[in-house]
Amino acid sequence: MGKLDGKVALITGGNSGIGLAAARLFMEEGARIVLAARGEERGREAAESLVRTGGQAIFAPCDLRRSADCQRLVELAIETYGRLDILFNNAGVIHIDRSVVTTSEEEWDETMDVNVKGIFLMSRAAIPWMRKNQGGAIVNTASIFGLVGGSGAAAYCASKGAVILLTKAMALDHAGEKIRVNCVCPGSVDTPMLQGEMDTLGGVEKMRASFAARHPLNRIATPDEIARAVLYLASDDSSFVTGIALPVDGGRSAW
Repeated sequence: MGKLDGKVALITGGNSGIGLAAARLFMEEGARIVLAARGEERGREAAESLVRTGGQAIFAPCDLRRSADCQRLVELAIETYGRLDILFNNAGVIHIDRSVVTTSEEEWDETMDVNVKGIFLMSRAAIPWMRKNQGGAIVNTASIFGLVGGSGAAAYCASKGAVILLTKAMALDHAGEKIRVNCVCPGSVDTPMLQGEMDTLGGVEKMRASFAARHPLNRIATPDEIARAVLYLASDDSSFVTGIALPVDGGRSAW
């Protein structure tokens, strides 16, 4: 038996990176999947790749900054599978090499809207259905930059700090409803987002070693490594865990 047999999981930012790795792992553990992202072509390809492995998965485009989109996404999960047990709020954006002085208002607003408001809107839409199931699990993607901060990413750090405290607040608000809320705080992970950061700062191959050296384990994580931590928080393996910010950062937060 899989750890998620009979469960339905909705994953935002699910068309690549950590989101897609989590979708594959959740499916291996018996879950049925709803993928959501703004990139429609890549999202549909991702869902089709999951279905080819023998599981059940659908994709829907969604702009997490829009309440109506989030509501429709949850309704699609219910219409398709009849329930919703797991919400993995994974979608995020970053504007790299930006201090407060060099961050535009548009960049700030986009970062906060996607990284924080998106979690608020998705959770607000999903929690009433989890109540009907008499429980559920919400996992949010924060960042090591929400715990210790970092240079050149002022808006991103602010947004991920907000994610961590929103996670804790939600965990307290919904513990009595058997809805657990936790977040993961990854270090550098080999995703399209990180590759975009490295490209901006001087090129992927040039920057890879320096990014790895920021972690005591001296390497960059794979998306699968973060997905396994998400599975722990989404499954009954963590049945007495709520309100935590779990670093999966190669030791970076220990410095």
